[in-house]
Amino acid sequence: MLALIMAGGKGSRLRMGEKPLVTICERPMLSYVIDAFEVAEHEVVVVASHRTPYTKNWCRARGVTLYEAEGLGYVEDIQAAAGDLGEEGTPFFTCVSDLPCLVPDIITSVEDAWHRAGTPACSTWVPRDLCEEHGCRTQYTETVDGTPACPAGINILTAGDLVGPQEELRLLLHDRRLVFNINTREELALVQEYLCRKRIP
Repeated sequence: MLALIMAGGKGSRLRMGEKPLVTICERPMLSYVIDAFEVAEHEVVVVASHRTPYTKNWCRARGVTLYEAEGLGYVEDIQAAAGDLGEEGTPFFTCVSDLPCLVPDIITSVEDAWHRAGTPACSTWVPRDLCEEHGCRTQYTETVDGTPACPAGINILTAGDLVGPQEELRLLLHDRRLVFNINTREELALVQEYLCRKRIP
């Protein structure tokens, strides 16, 4: 399945340059997400824009497939990339580029749950309490399966009419690795501690 990794935004809240290239344990955040999807055997396309020229250069230098969007917005860039790269009725992943704790088993579990549900789309969520427990901010919350939850940043859509909402599985995942969606320096420090500590022998 195609995986669109969204890397076209300014990352203005973090104020550290292009967010996809902010390093964690000496690796750009974007590389963690790419590796997770590639190990899960999905075809990766990084969606960048004029707002992220260094990210585009990084992808070109490493042979990562790149789609150059206009940078009109997250949803607009998905629509443009899906329209140009996908075929009618073809499902694909979308994922933010600042989810460095994403691993292949999470991707596989999302795909398996989506297959079982039989819906065109799948959105993933983590409990708000889990986010707050790990010191992460919760700017947007909805109730999923009776639980206040925050979007995890990894989704499945089906190419075709992406203007309106698609029937979707709302998948609640109690997995702390999904709470680390990096928007502030405080959240970056948290994930630095989590990931770099894991690497210490």
